[in-house]
Amino acid sequence: MASQREWTRETLAAGVREGDRRALARAITLVERSDPLAYEIVRDLYAETGRAYAVGVTGPPCVGKSTLIAALLRHVRGLERTAGVITVDPSSPFSRGALLGDRIRLADHFLDPGVFIRSMGTRGHLGGLAEATLQALLLLDAAGKDLVFVETVGAGQGEIEVISIADTVLLVLMPGSGDSIQALKAGIMEIPDVIAINKLDHPAAKTMLNEVRSILELDRDSSWRVPIVLTEALRGENVPELWEKIEEHRAFLESEGRLEERRRRNLATEVLAVASARAKAHLERAVADDPELARLLDPVQERKLDPLTAVREILEKVFKL
Repeated sequence: MASQREWTRETLAAGVREGDRRALARAITLVERSDPLAYEIVRDLYAETGRAYAVGVTGPPCVGKSTLIAALLRHVRGLERTAGVITVDPSSPFSRGALLGDRIRLADHFLDPGVFIRSMGTRGHLGGLAEATLQALLLLDAAGKDLVFVETVGAGQGEIEVISIADTVLLVLMPGSGDSIQALKAGIMEIPDVIAINKLDHPAAKTMLNEVRSILELDRDSSWRVPIVLTEALRGENVPELWEKIEEHRAFLESEGRLEERRRRNLATEVLAVASARAKAHLERAVADDPELARLLDPVQERKLDPLTAVREILEKVFKL
């Protein structure tokens, strides 16, 4: 395989196809940097994707998402399934690097050739799931991984956005956590396909299970009944049962013809989301670089021009609308 200095579009694409870890790491780095070469590589490999099963893992911070993923990895590797893991961390506003050390919790799997782990920063993306995350998932798919786990930040809109890239969404909660109760109130219960309540030996675990179950019972229209599994990630308790529920959801989607439908919807959402993000970036640059457009903001702030009129004038000039 080529050395770092010899990486080309062809050698990187070939390396990713072969599952070469160095090629995969290099390709994902290029994606994170928005390097033009990255887009060429993804374009070359895109027709070979669609085989990996994506599991989005979300929930409030500090409920044990990474630890649970590590336990699931041990289980699926025992089933001889290969896996990729993308952990999306909050980015430092200064370095743009990831702040949390989620990979530390996954350290047991670093030397496993059947597992590839990458931690990525949100890089200021409000929803928590950067464009690079979606492209990294495609690269892991093209590299032949059977499964890809995507762990969200656990705050903001990341929980909502994970729906647009995952085949199955796993929501992780923990009893005795104020954040978990807020999650129940905030509508996050509409997101999951499977729920894990971690720390099964916590005194409030059964109470939380009943609370979650009562909320789920309010939705009687869905043909899929969201299962709830009590787990203990550190000890691996009930992890096989949790994986069985994820597999049952996959079987449900496939039998109902919904997996392809979900993926088609997800891809359409991805295209529009990326287009919107780039249009916003282009608009911001245009206003910053054009004194005439920038001056439109002054009368708005002085209450001499209403915001919608300013918007119309900016859009007319920037996008010719």
